[in-house]
Amino acid sequence: MSVETTTESAPAPRKGTNILLGLTLLGLLLALWLALGLSTAAFWTPNNISNLLRQGAMTAILAVGQTFVIITAGIDLSVGAIVGFTSVIIAWLLQAGVPLWASILLTLLIGVAIGAFHGFGIVRMGLPPFIITLATLTSLRGIGLLITNGSTISISHEGFTNFSRADFLGVPSLFWMVILVAIPAFVFLHLSRFGRYLFAVGSNGEAARLSGVNVNRTIYLAYILSATCAALVGVLLASRIGIGNATQAEGWELQAIASSVIGGTSLFGAVGSVHGPLLGAFILATINNGANLLNVNSFWQRIITGLLIIVIVYFDQLRRRGSR
Repeated sequence: MSVETTTESAPAPRKGTNILLGLTLLGLLLALWLALGLSTAAFWTPNNISNLLRQGAMTAILAVGQTFVIITAGIDLSVGAIVGFTSVIIAWLLQAGVPLWASILLTLLIGVAIGAFHGFGIVRMGLPPFIITLATLTSLRGIGLLITNGSTISISHEGFTNFSRADFLGVPSLFWMVILVAIPAFVFLHLSRFGRYLFAVGSNGEAARLSGVNVNRTIYLAYILSATCAALVGVLLASRIGIGNATQAEGWELQAIASSVIGGTSLFGAVGSVHGPLLGAFILATINNGANLLNVNSFWQRIITGLLIIVIVYFDQLRRRGSR
């Protein structure tokens, strides 16, 4: 009976805590926008806001996928490499004359396969998530460079490349893709039993197993979702830049992890949401955008991001100690 109670009480942080964190992050984002609007006349221009939304959109989608994994107390270091690799795949398929819908579907299925491989490495081979995803990061970069012979693949499909530059109702299409991902992600994580299983596994995997949760399947699912989100971002990136390049998105895995952590996801597992990482991604995008507008050395952007992660993880540790 006590084991079942553990699994049912672990699924998610309290609703009030989620709301408070979301409001705090939203307030921070609005404060940054206000400060930058007062500091530089260029910030509130339509072109800059549109550019900021496009910049943050892809990181936001990556962060949502990464959050599924981190909630299970795992990590996925390969998402940046998946983005670069899948940009090559869809560019190669389109160049070969494969219909657009089929190219996108096949590219996303490759993401599913990569995520399943990660799950297999963790569940069946007993490899730590850090190791298996780090190996994939390195391998996919190499495979992508082999496919392209170290070059790039141009995309001549105008309908595909125009999508990322288009607006709908005055909002960039890439931002609409964030909404398209966020809504089902919220339903899955917060309103379905599979989402509760993610939290239960991250809280105590053995207790979850004894309570009837299929822990192995849950881990597979988390990594498949993460890799599929990364493959989708690869498609969107290829649309935006008009080429497939295996070296693109280098370091994006760190941006995704940082966005998720800033959004309140605990690196220790069992704590996270969908809205937090989304806000975290746009906070980072705003910091980067503002630094560029203010001509701040780009190295400071990394320093600020690193300090944010240190502070948030420190307070997360304090919270965990206080809850014991």
